Parts: sequence; C-alpha cells; structure tokens
Amino acid sequence: MRRRDRTYDGVFFVAVRTTGVFCRPTCSAKEPRRENVEFYPSVREALLAGYRPCKRCRPMEPNGRVPAWLGNVLAEVERDPSRRWRDADLRALSIDPSRARRWFKGHYGMTFHAYQRARRLGLALGQIRHGEDLTRTAYDHGYESNSAFREAFERLFGTTPGQSRTATLMVMTRLLTPLGPMVAGATEQGVCMLEFADSRGLETQVRRLQKLLRCKIAPGANQYIEQLGEELKRYFAGSLEEFMVPLLVPGTEFQVAAWEALRSIPYGQTRTYEQQAVALGRPTAVRAVGRANGQNPLPILIPCHRVVGSDGKLCGYGGGLWRKQFLLDHERRHSPSR
Repeated sequence: MRRRDRTYDGVFFVAVRTTGVFCRPTCSAKEPRRENVEFYPSVREALLAGYRPCKRCRPMEPNGRVPAWLGNVLAEVERDPSRRWRDADLRALSIDPSRARRWFKGHYGMTFHAYQRARRLGLALGQIRHGEDLTRTAYDHGYESNSAFREAFERLFGTTPGQSRTATLMVMTRLLTPLGPMVAGATEQGVCMLEFADSRGLETQVRRLQKLLRCKIAPGANQYIEQLGEELKRYFAGSLEEFMVPLLVPGTEFQVAAWEALRSIPYGQTRTYEQQAVALGRPTAVRAVGRANGQNPLPILIPCHRVVGSDGKLCGYGGGLWRKQFLLDHERRHSPSR
C-alpha cells in the first residue's frame, strides 16, 4: 500500500489485523503499520481468514467497474450522445464535476467533457462516412454552426469532416474482466485490439493500429465489441474455448503467420517458443517468434499466454506473468481433457 502500485492489483490483497479489513494494494486508506499487515493471494482466502472487504477500494468488485454515483450519467450519455453536458448538469445530480473529471482521467485518459465530446464526434464521423449531409450531421450532434463542428472535428481527428468520408473508424471501449479492465477496439470489419488497460504498451499499440489501418479513433462500440464482450464472459465462466468474433489483425507476413500459429495451440495446452518456430517452418527464428508474440494486439483471443519457455517456466507476457498464470490455470481447470 505504500507505493499504491496498480501493477499489483489482482496479484494480492492486503489485510490489516487491527481493523479486520482487507484492501487492494492501491487503496487510498491510511497506511497501516507493517507488523499489522497480512497478504493474501485471493479474495477467497482473505474472507476465509475472517477479514471483511474495505468499503473504500471495494476489493470484491472487478477492478475498473463504473462507480454507482457515475453509472446513471454514463447511461444517459449512451442514451443521448448528442447532449452536451455541463458542470451544472452534474451538480444537479449531486456529482462534483472535479470528481467526475478525476475518474475519467484515471480510467479513460481524458476528462468527462472530453469523453462526451469524442463520443459525439465519433458518431458524427460514422454518419459522414455513410453519406450524411455535413450540416445536418453537425446539428444532430449538438453543434449550432458548421464552423464550430469543423473546428472540434479537426482538433480531434486531425482532418476536416469532408475529408473524412473515406476514413476507417475504430471505436474503442473498456470491458471488465476478472483480470481487470481491458481496452477493446473494432472497425466495421472486426475486432482489431484487446489490451489490458494498465499495459505499458497500450498507447504504442493504439498508434501502431492507427498507422496500419489509417483509421480515426473515437469512444464507442459496435456489434463486434458487443459480441466480444459476451464471448469474454463465457470464456471466463469456463463455457467457451474458441472465440468466434471476427478479427482484423494487420501485421507483417511473419507476424500474421506467428499469430495464426498461436491460434492453433489447443485450449488448455502449451507450446514452447521453439515449438512455435518449428511450426512456422523457421526453427532458428525463436527470438523473432518472441517479438511477434509480444506485439500481439489481441491477447486472450490470440492466445500468446499458451507459449512458455523451453523449461516450462512462464516468461514474456505484456499483461504480467500473474495474468498468464491465471489464464493457464483457468484453461487447465476447464479443459475437457483434464
């Protein structure tokens, strides 16, 4: 709790003997004395030891869940994305605007007002790409003049509304999983990104896809993200072994071949980097295989977690080795060949 490092969220839980409470490592509560602290690898073990969950950091809830005080606002934004929310609207709902700003900055990398503006403009881009009139689109999304719409659009997407008619739109949203929130991205062709929200490579992956797909990015969802969300729920419930959602995976010829080889590894089983290289017909390309696996834009869907070292030990997973171990244990536990 001293450093409140988000890297350890989900790895262990901190229990305080003097209060009888257990917390996430990132809890903002007052730091206890070290001699009064115990560590547990799971919520279950902390509960069995007689500790109760902290009311501040809520360790029983999936990391990243939208708090109750903000849930209605987000639902309203999705119901009517064209509405322009102001601080006074938040205060009318007994929500401190600075509190909303901090939550959105921490979870989306932008303020609440920037989020809803990007949401509106993403929907506007979708309409423009389908041939809608620019003036009508501007009015439909809360802009009273073409000049204000053009300025906001160009500031977000780096191009004018008229020049964007042929642009690819990638919508992005957060999906909650037992391993923490993940950021999903999809175009009209399929899912092209699924990354852990706390991954250090997230921004690099977004820039890479933006360049390869020549796409514009906005908050939102489409039918493929909705399908992905349902399939992830079934996967973590142990009732889905193979993902069926369409994927869009741009890359070099070698990267694409390496990722296809990953998809051939059976559920609940592992393969070494050397075996993956042999399967590609490139037995000496072990390092190149490792690099390609590390650049995989769709962890879990393209199961790079099923590749281990030649000695069977875990190595090389951008989401953290604890997540890799979790996924392997989960699949082994639910594998029909177990």
